[in-house]
Amino acid sequence: MIDGFLRKWILDYSKEYKKKTKTSAKLFAKSSKLHVNGVSHNIRYYEPYPFVVKSSLGKNLVDVDSNKYTDYWMGHWALILGHGPKNVKDSLKKQIEKSWMYGTVNEQTILLSELISKAVPVAEKIRYVTSGTEATMYAVRLARSVTGKKIIAKIDGGWHGYTSDLLKSVNWPFTESESSGVVNEEQIVSIPYNDLEKSLSILKKYSKNLAGVIIEPVLGGGGCIPANPDYLKGVQEFCKKNNSLFILDEIVTGFRFRFGCLYPTMKLDPDIVTLGKIVGGGMAIGVMCGKKEIMEAADTTGKKKSERSYVGGGTFSANPASMTTGFATLNHLKSKKSVYSKINDLGEYTRKEIGKVFDGKVTVTGKGSLFMTHFLKNGVTEVTNSIQAAKCDSALLAKYHFKMIAHDGIFFLPGKLGAISDAHTKADIKKMVKASENFI
Repeated sequence: MIDGFLRKWILDYSKEYKKKTKTSAKLFAKSSKLHVNGVSHNIRYYEPYPFVVKSSLGKNLVDVDSNKYTDYWMGHWALILGHGPKNVKDSLKKQIEKSWMYGTVNEQTILLSELISKAVPVAEKIRYVTSGTEATMYAVRLARSVTGKKIIAKIDGGWHGYTSDLLKSVNWPFTESESSGVVNEEQIVSIPYNDLEKSLSILKKYSKNLAGVIIEPVLGGGGCIPANPDYLKGVQEFCKKNNSLFILDEIVTGFRFRFGCLYPTMKLDPDIVTLGKIVGGGMAIGVMCGKKEIMEAADTTGKKKSERSYVGGGTFSANPASMTTGFATLNHLKSKKSVYSKINDLGEYTRKEIGKVFDGKVTVTGKGSLFMTHFLKNGVTEVTNSIQAAKCDSALLAKYHFKMIAHDGIFFLPGKLGAISDAHTKADIKKMVKASENFI
């Protein structure tokens, strides 16, 4: 009887969605003929088809059928000021009048790097790329070059992009290979998040050939789970004693909770930090930064091939458009730090109120302006690591999100965490809470 009810419920909302997204359906059918699965990023596809966006502004997405959605996906969590903030847009317009691609050194890069280096103590030297995947790929290459070792340790459920160097133990079950075509998987080992004893046991096993450990201080794709500071300190201490590099992936967390990275609040001392998302202001970016003596290994001047770490950037690295939008965004956040108190408070309110609505049936993880709802299942009562997150009811979470898309004009990428921007208000959160009550 419950199964029958759920089937009818899903069918009803699918009918509602299809009725109001007819133009999207036609366009996505065309997209499916041209693109693999109709998309250019695997997670952007969901059943029965994703709506096609026509425009965005502030907190809203507008699709080709003129449906408006309050957005909590926010450009893969990159848009901390919302869609198309005026100051960023105006800065970009001025730059585009000059041009948007030089392929040479430009002053915009220097201005952005000055902001980052003052806000991120470890950023003694910086190298730009155009995606987070590239930043983490180069970070582990640099770690192997500097240490002369091969193995990189990562977290169960940790997501660092599609680089083959780190494409292991991302999705449950973590023991299965993530993809065909990936080689040298034996040079990647994974450790359990927030379990220091087990993590150290694994790291000791590979200590002689361990080049480095890469960790997110808040596990993003693995469940929006904050790390225990003592856990990170313990792993860092092991790396220091073992002459392995301690790498923090702050692509999601950098400039998300405060002006700068999260690691100084935990009294950590990473060797390399990767950044992305927010620091690009909505344009393509990836950043690898770190201590001078480590980053200098990427300097190819006068070095033999065997002496250098060949870390590139790519045709569009440090392009003036990305540098301009990044500078405008960070400069705004620096001058108006009240943005952080506002969105962090809204995040705390969201976690509290969603938890109340579901009354023990969920746990809402996250930190600051990031949050994710986990429908408890399989005896799980809390979510402090990706294994617990994987055992929760992800199918029900996707249905919860789809119901809000179809019926409430609220957009989450189904099954993923939500991000609050400066464009959101408490009234928006209350609307989401009401939609959650109706879901029950």
